[in-house]
Amino acid sequence: MNISQNQLARQTFVDLADTLVTDYDVIDFLDLLAHRIVELLAVTACGVLVADHHGTLNLLAASSEQTRLLELFQLQNAQGPCLDSCRSGDSVHCEDLSQAEGRWPLFASAAVATGYRAVHALPMRLREEIVGAVNLFSAEPGPLSSEDIELGQALADVATIGILHERVVRRGEEITDQLHGALNSRILIEQAKGALAQQLGISVDQAFTVLRGHARRTNSKLTEVAHAVVENELQITEPAPARTPPGATA
Repeated sequence: MNISQNQLARQTFVDLADTLVTDYDVIDFLDLLAHRIVELLAVTACGVLVADHHGTLNLLAASSEQTRLLELFQLQNAQGPCLDSCRSGDSVHCEDLSQAEGRWPLFASAAVATGYRAVHALPMRLREEIVGAVNLFSAEPGPLSSEDIELGQALADVATIGILHERVVRRGEEITDQLHGALNSRILIEQAKGALAQQLGISVDQAFTVLRGHARRTNSKLTEVAHAVVENELQITEPAPARTPPGATA
């Protein structure tokens, strides 16, 4: 990593650790994790799946719309690297998805059709407790460097501690309510993304960038901004900002 990436990595750990001392929006928290992983590691996309109190995995964050749809496909067909990682508690690596049809017949072909050629799933685990997994997708076949895997796992570990810390201070029924609320928030955000994309004539991914940017500029929760957009209580007119490549100066 260059100097700028090192600074971003340090800031990411600080941002993720905020859950230990302040109230937080779990959706914004996990979206931050997914997008920062893409910026920091040599991967194309990232998805985050978290288990509810029954152990059922749910998609809570994805770095792009294509990744979101692929992760939902993985869940619907009960087949893929994140599920394997959650079952075993270990990382799962596939360096060439075009050769993985025997391993995940449905998921592998869908991933290749989406434009991904390699995938690496990292468990969100603290000792014996597994709360989910992080999927790292690459557009080119091949392994991730040991440095990228180590950093990706460290980010997943910090996120896991944050989620478990929040759960420890709640009663069992409140944990259930938290995840149920997070799933409802995810649906609300998807609705707001669609509405903004249509209003501004931009892609769904760009709409999410606009939505999140407005939330951060106004120091609002992402779900609050999404609700206001869906209910036509807020009009956001700014276009999606141009994305600066990692390491570049503005």
